[in-house]
Amino acid sequence: MMEMYEEFFKMANTPFARNLPPKSLYESSAVSEILGRLTYAADRQLFAVLTADAGCGKSTIIRKFTKSLDGDTYLLLYLSDSKLTPRWFYKGLLDQLGIDARFYRGDAKRQLHKEIEIIRGVQQKKVVCVLDEAHLLDKETLEEFRFLLNFRYDSMSPMSLILVGQSELLDKLKLQRYDAIRQRIDMMCILPHLDRAQTQEYIKSHLEYAGCTHELFTDKAVDEIYRTSHGTMRMINRISEKCLMYAYQQRKPLVDDHTVRFVVENELFGGTSI
Repeated sequence: MMEMYEEFFKMANTPFARNLPPKSLYESSAVSEILGRLTYAADRQLFAVLTADAGCGKSTIIRKFTKSLDGDTYLLLYLSDSKLTPRWFYKGLLDQLGIDARFYRGDAKRQLHKEIEIIRGVQQKKVVCVLDEAHLLDKETLEEFRFLLNFRYDSMSPMSLILVGQSELLDKLKLQRYDAIRQRIDMMCILPHLDRAQTQEYIKSHLEYAGCTHELFTDKAVDEIYRTSHGTMRMINRISEKCLMYAYQQRKPLVDDHTVRFVVENELFGGTSI
């Protein structure tokens, strides 16, 4: 059986895989703060928006956040659909509740409100709706969230609604035609890129998950990874993974800056494959 780099570096787990357990995911100070704010939004049934540049870790936050919700206290509803219309929004939520949605939007909205009241009153649970890829939604769908949250003459919110999207969502909501929606937002969370120190901590955290007890990346290698990735987690993962593969193929015990530059130039941005 062919040896893989995990065996070569004596790893128990693959360090930069996408399916790391939520508890093992790196948590920067910004991530910790945003998780706290989202938990507050869930508890107080607020309307929150989370934005970040592509690859900065929105999915990581949502995985950690949803995993942290106590099933006895919260009912989680999750949708991710770039073509979501108001009607399919209600249908998607009602489907998750085991309810056949009525055809007309107004009827489906009343169904949802009724079901949420039952969940809140009988089951004593708070509903949390996470809507991913929200930067791709059109104005009509975004407007519908405003109407959904206008409940009992605007005296209360029926659920916590959390929109998650790339930075274009924030740019869109700043436009004048979205004033009415923006005024409804209770909490705005913006996830920044990792800085140089956090990039090193991120790599170290993932290697610890893999079971590595020693450093595999030199400081200059981390400098190169940070410079190329601009502190985006997805790119750090890609570069680090390919560097480990290349170091294993070359039987090198460490990843240095020369390895990183070679991988970036030849594997990530064109050139010959390794």
